[in-house]
Amino acid sequence: MYQGRRTAIASAIDTATAPQTVLVDSLRDRFRATRRRTLNLTAPLTPEDMMVQSCPEASPVKWHLAHTAWFFESFILREFSPDYKAFNPDFVWLFNSYYQTFAAFPEKRLRSSFSRPGIHEILNFRAYVDEHIHRLLENNPPDEALARIELGLHHEEQHQELILTDILHAFFTNPLRPVYLPAPPELTQSAQTYPGPVRFITQPGGLREIGHTGQGFCFDNELPRHRVWLEPYSLANRLVTYAEFAEFIADGGYRRPELWLSDGWNAVQENKWRAPLYWDASGNDASVIPEWGVFTLHGAMSFDQVANSPVSHISFYEADAYARWAGHRLPTEFEWEAATESSTSPVQNEDSTKHRWEWTASAYLPYPGFNPLPGSLGEYNGKFMSGQMVLRGGSCCTPPGHTRFSYRNFFAPATRWQFSGIRVAGRCE
Repeated sequence: MYQGRRTAIASAIDTATAPQTVLVDSLRDRFRATRRRTLNLTAPLTPEDMMVQSCPEASPVKWHLAHTAWFFESFILREFSPDYKAFNPDFVWLFNSYYQTFAAFPEKRLRSSFSRPGIHEILNFRAYVDEHIHRLLENNPPDEALARIELGLHHEEQHQELILTDILHAFFTNPLRPVYLPAPPELTQSAQTYPGPVRFITQPGGLREIGHTGQGFCFDNELPRHRVWLEPYSLANRLVTYAEFAEFIADGGYRRPELWLSDGWNAVQENKWRAPLYWDASGNDASVIPEWGVFTLHGAMSFDQVANSPVSHISFYEADAYARWAGHRLPTEFEWEAATESSTSPVQNEDSTKHRWEWTASAYLPYPGFNPLPGSLGEYNGKFMSGQMVLRGGSCCTPPGHTRFSYRNFFAPATRWQFSGIRVAGRCE
């Protein structure tokens, strides 16, 4: 559905009252700001930090820096700048992620072994690509080039979030438990404010439209907009907290197979799960949850400090088991979107620092009439529509303005290294 995305951007250019030069200037400013933000996220890190790949899902920060430059070089500059010369011919395949039809690429698990190129060469690569993107924008680029730059910006924002999730895992696996950033004052208090009991907001159901409306940018997996039928249901006004999830643990949640999907129970046994990722009982009485610590980007925090915050780093299996234990269920992605778009949305006004990606009960599948982008870009989303579950919303590490009601994130159901949490749903009586 790349044509649909391109048309949306081209239409905005054709019908805008502002001249195209103003729109190009805006895109240039956003390009500059987005690229700068990526570098700012790496400022607290050492070159050694940026080499670590601590779990199969993660990538070294240095690789994220190179891959995001690779994306602009590969899909924009190589196609729309006739005189462009690749910064380094080996980078064409070395920093490819999973685009099989574009070029060969090394196994993902080997990325941490790329001691060369060094960080200085990668930063030079980024600067080289930036210079050529700015030159392209100065020379009346075609609408297709503008659409792909827009795509590249949203792609880079996804990697900005991954930089934070990946470095958190890297620091957690380091016995020294480094701190990415000092905690802000509101997080150093002994306890945060209790959010109040969960309330359920009734949603009427009925025939609802789902998917991107056509205004502004979207990924191809948000299209086409289509209708679904929803039975009446209700959605919790807030996310499940650490303290509430601790009650699930105390009630034997990780020891009760009747609460778990079969694959989920297998994951519990094989991985020896007994708490969410980053809950740490080292040096404490493991049988007393309030004595546990929770590792964050701000370092180790006491359970008391996070108890009233939304629980994080939960797999789909854990979210589903908790919902079942609590007598509720997870919402479908369609219920989540319909409720979020409504005037009674329980999520629109929440504090962004409390956001977590919210697991839904929906498998990641194509919408009726879905068409992936043409060419290698068609591998961006469509090829993953098997064995994944949909998450909605966004997290405290998602760049501001990156998501929208129709945004579909997706991960394998055992994934825990993301900032993922739980919002429960229920049917109306």
